[in-house]
Amino acid sequence: MPERRLARNWQAQRALFRNQVTALFEHGRIQTTAARAEEVSAIAEKLITVAKTPTLAHRRKVASYVLKDEITKKLFDQIAPQYTDRPGGYTRIMKIGPRRGDSAPMVLLELV
Repeated sequence: MPERRLARNWQAQRALFRNQVTALFEHGRIQTTAARAEEVSAIAEKLITVAKTPTLAHRRKVASYVLKDEITKKLFDQIAPQYTDRPGGYTRIMKIGPRRGDSAPMVLLELV
């Protein structure tokens, strides 16, 4: 499990990360807080590494985490083949400044 609690119980935290990882693979980039981005980045990188070898077991493992079947297919067919020669570092975190309401540090998390 991730190291940070992010003021949630583990079920809500897992749901948050699953939603954000799915959105990252769907859109290519998401805007979120810095703490969330670091955790989501680690999860996304592990899923991309698993998807680089397209076996049935790996497809099922990824599908158990990603919420949409079409995003799982996109991960295996489009995203993972881009990174076959890359040993890691599939995501980038760029700071974009504080959030207006509570000054939380906001970042863009995107696939490289």
